[in-house]
Amino acid sequence: MTDDRLPAEYLSPLAALVDEVLAHVGYEVAVATDAINDAIPGYGGLFEPTTSSEELRHALESLLESGLSRPPTPEPAGDAFVLYVDGSSRGNPGPAGAGAVIIDATEGVDTGKDPLARLGRPVGSRTGNNTAEYVALQLGLSELLTRYEPRGLEVRINSMTVIRDVWGGEGPSESGVETYSKAVAAALSSVSEHRYTHLADSDPNPADALATVGADIAALGPG
Repeated sequence: MTDDRLPAEYLSPLAALVDEVLAHVGYEVAVATDAINDAIPGYGGLFEPTTSSEELRHALESLLESGLSRPPTPEPAGDAFVLYVDGSSRGNPGPAGAGAVIIDATEGVDTGKDPLARLGRPVGSRTGNNTAEYVALQLGLSELLTRYEPRGLEVRINSMTVIRDVWGGEGPSESGVETYSKAVAAALSSVSEHRYTHLADSDPNPADALATVGADIAALGPG
């Protein structure tokens, strides 16, 4: 399951290329963004308004041809993890992104130490919030299982729809999320102890900013 790359939906060619770069580096947003910015000539960057679509496309294709690889995986202190997830959709439906942050629960969430992973990806240019939330959960679980062997997991999530669907046993409440729902169920079945914590809108969620970046990528023009 963790080797399967699930589809991003209705992305422009430019956004799809960025998503390919993200996939090659394990969806580590900062790693991908730095690599893209370095590949763009002059003072341009991924989100720099002066960067032309042609410059961005050339930089992305060059990176993919160069053979990008995943960064080193940080060693956890134990086998228990906290996973923050969040989805963002502008317009609902609109440009949407997914974000996830993996934290070593053994060392504590509020110690100030860097997370084990900061992940993000575009979901689609005409995508609803519920789909983005599902993709965020699938993304975080997939990368967690690719990198580690978790025994315990706490998922921190603010989508009651996904909570009811996944932990309430109701199944997908809308069409179009079945692929992600099945991947989530398969991932959770391999974690012996897992639970969720519902985040209120006012609770801090480090995955939120990553989902926003994903939505920014999804909004990129045709290229």
